[in-house]
Amino acid sequence: MSERPEQRKDPVDAIIDQWAAVRPDLDTAAMEVFGRINRLSHAIGERVGQAYARFGISRGEFDVLATLRRSGEPYTLSPRQLSATLMLTTGGMTGRLDKLERAGLLRRSPDPHDRRGLHVTLTDAGLGLVDQAVAAGLAVQTEALSALDPRRAGQLADLLRDLLAGTDRP
Repeated sequence: MSERPEQRKDPVDAIIDQWAAVRPDLDTAAMEVFGRINRLSHAIGERVGQAYARFGISRGEFDVLATLRRSGEPYTLSPRQLSATLMLTTGGMTGRLDKLERAGLLRRSPDPHDRRGLHVTLTDAGLGLVDQAVAAGLAVQTEALSALDPRRAGQLADLLRDLLAGTDRP
């Protein structure tokens, strides 16, 4: 991509330099972008996971609680809706729901319109916990993003939105 001053080099630059030495024919521009996205995702994901752990939940469990919270009152969805939103198998979802129900953060109840169906509802304890956890996770993300001024952060969000939209193409 572009030459960076030596003090601005990062681990991805070292990987790119290694590829250039052994395979100078490769265009590694995509690797420069996606290597950094992957490293950033991992690093911030770990920090956010630590923030959630202070509340006794994992990132995956947070995702369930947050999905219920974002659904609005009465904070109720079916297991199928949760699985579809979180792109999880029903088996994976069942394990998360079991743990969160045992912790008193959600409850399952029969669907009054479908004898075979269930509703998953956030409890008051779950609502309080997810509201605290989302603030803690956002604080971690905001701190990381503070390396950029607001204009550049907005540009990055726009660029990533465009890049993500491009993945929807066949």
